[in-house]
Amino acid sequence: MQTPITPVTKASAGLGLRRGLIKDLQAAPTGDFDFLEVAPENWIGIGGAHGAALRALAERYPLSCHGLSLSLGGPSPLDVDFLVEVRQFLDHFKVPLYSEHLSYCSDDGHLYDLLPLPFTEEAVHHVAARIRQAQDILGRRLAVENVSYYAAPRQDMDEVTFTNAVLREADCELLLDVNNVYVNSINHGFDPQTFLTGIDANRVVAMHIAGHFDESDSLKIDTHGASVKPAVWALLAQAYARFGAQPTLLERDFNFPAFSELVAELRTIRRLQQEGMNRG
Repeated sequence: MQTPITPVTKASAGLGLRRGLIKDLQAAPTGDFDFLEVAPENWIGIGGAHGAALRALAERYPLSCHGLSLSLGGPSPLDVDFLVEVRQFLDHFKVPLYSEHLSYCSDDGHLYDLLPLPFTEEAVHHVAARIRQAQDILGRRLAVENVSYYAAPRQDMDEVTFTNAVLREADCELLLDVNNVYVNSINHGFDPQTFLTGIDANRVVAMHIAGHFDESDSLKIDTHGASVKPAVWALLAQAYARFGAQPTLLERDFNFPAFSELVAELRTIRRLQQEGMNRG
């Protein structure tokens, strides 16, 4: 008899399903992590050993989906055929959350980078309309993620005001990337706690946390290739105090350490979630 999958709860910690982690994820005992996040474009239609691994892991753990290529803020029409495939993938694996980046990544073709949007009224209307269109095709609400950015295009408003305006006009949800908040706060000189205070708490449905590279005291690079820094752990604790415990993904895309080190970071997430709930 197949063991029932435990649904994702607010106080839960997950890992990304990366090909370099498959053997560790398959061998991990129950309790090391609570859910797995996949980029649907990397797994739709995949067969062979990797497809079999996805199906086997999906029988043991709930999945969350985080897209890479929808280009919500881009100039070209949304890829409707791709969105239909995503909906089928979400329905097949009973995925409760699909998120994408509040950015753009394509023009005439894919640019293979997440580029920042201008913080303008025009951009709010443009991206919100595209999010609504995507939600209509997907048949469910979409969550958008605040991204790290290094060159700031036109900013008629600050990032918090822009993000809240998109969330409100699109009637969508927010995947709060805490590391991105920290990285942007250093690179662009704002208070990360003020950012957290300003975000519409009713829209936050999940969080990401990751490591970054310290290029200098005033330049941080979001890499997903290192352990989480102490300052980011502290900001995550503040995020839980503000928004409550939320499903939180530990992002690690390369430079994988011993799996036990990732499990230790997941335990830190759980400890901070519990402390946040105790304070509440």
